[in-house]
Amino acid sequence: MKIGSPEREVSVSNTTDHRYGPAPLVSGRGPVSEALRHALRQAPHELPADLGEHLDPADALTDEDLQLTLFLCYELHYRGLAGVDDEWEWEPSLLALRARAERLFEAAVRELVGPLPAVLPGAVPAALLDVVAADAGPSLAGYLQRRATLAQFREFAAHRSVYHLREADPHTWALPRLGGPAKAALVEIQMDEYGNGRLDRMHAELFRVTLGRLGLDTSYGAHLDVVPAITLATNNLMSLFGLHRRLRGAVLGHLAAYEMTSSLPNRRYGNGLRRLGFDEVATRFYDEHVEADAVHEQIAAYDLCGGLTLVEPALTADVLFGAAAALAVDRLFAAHLLDNWSADRTSLRTPAPAAVLPAASALSAAA
Repeated sequence: MKIGSPEREVSVSNTTDHRYGPAPLVSGRGPVSEALRHALRQAPHELPADLGEHLDPADALTDEDLQLTLFLCYELHYRGLAGVDDEWEWEPSLLALRARAERLFEAAVRELVGPLPAVLPGAVPAALLDVVAADAGPSLAGYLQRRATLAQFREFAAHRSVYHLREADPHTWALPRLGGPAKAALVEIQMDEYGNGRLDRMHAELFRVTLGRLGLDTSYGAHLDVVPAITLATNNLMSLFGLHRRLRGAVLGHLAAYEMTSSLPNRRYGNGLRRLGFDEVATRFYDEHVEADAVHEQIAAYDLCGGLTLVEPALTADVLFGAAAALAVDRLFAAHLLDNWSADRTSLRTPAPAAVLPAASALSAAA
C-alpha cells in the first residue's frame, strides 16, 4: 500500500524492519534473566517479589545473569523487545527488579572507580583532562590498527554494535533534565551524532554500513546474544546514568569521557580496516569520528560539563565520577578482548558467523 501525494509516496508494510528494532528477546543466562525472559513472553503481570534476591553476584560487572537482566529491563525504554508487550515498561514489579540490579551494579562501579579528588566547579574542564590523561588502559585501538585479524575486527564490531546501532540515545536522556548552557552544548553534540537530521549521516547508520561491509548482521540487537557481560555492562552504565535524574551529572561526564578519548582511537580503527583492505565506505564511520570528536571534546569539557557545574556546582563530583566510570569499565572491556585474543580465543560467547557479503569474503585472505 502507498500513501501520500503523487510527488512523495511512502510505502507501508506490515513487516517490521529489523534494522531499527525491536531488539530480540534473547535466552537467559541464569535463573533471574531466564525467569524475566519467560515472564516477558506473557501479558504484563506481577513478578515474584523475591526474584531480585537471587541476584547476588561476586562481581556485578561480569555477572552474565545480572547484566542481561538489567539490559532487558533497560531495553524496554529504548526500542522494546520483540514480542513483548510495551506495557511491561512501567510494570512496578519489573521496576523493583531493575532497581535491585541497579543497586548492585552501581555499587560495583563505584568500588571500581574508587575515591576521586575534590574539584572546584570552575576547574571541571581541567579535571576532566586529568582523568583522561591518567587513564592507563590497554591499547585496544593500537592492537586493532596494527595486529588484529579480520575475524578479530569482526568480533570488535559485533561487541560495539550493541551501542553504535543506537548511538547517542543513552546520552539524549539528559536533554529534558538540563537547561541553559549545558542543554545547548548537548544539543550541539547530539545533532552531529544524529546526522543533523539526515539518515545517511547518522552515526548509527554509518556504523550499519561498516557492519555490512564486515559481513555481519546489521539489524538492531542482532549480536546481543553473543556478547558477554562486560559488553552489556558498558551499555548498561550509560542507561543507568541516563535514566536517573539524580545521575544527570554522571551521564554528562560519561559523554565527555567518550568524546575526549574518541578521535585518536577512531583514527586507528579506520587505519586497521584499511590495513585489512577495506575501502573508504567501510571506514567512513570511524573517519567521521576523527574530525567530529576533535570538536566535540572541547564542547563536552568546557560548554557541557563546565556549563553544568557552574549552574549546578553540587553536581561536580558526579561529572567526574561519570567520566572515570566510563573509562574504568571500558578498560575492563578492552582487557577482556585482548586477553582472549592473546590466548587465541574468541572474545564473544560464541564465535561470530562467517562473513557472508562478497566485500568481506573477498578480503578474508588479508587476515
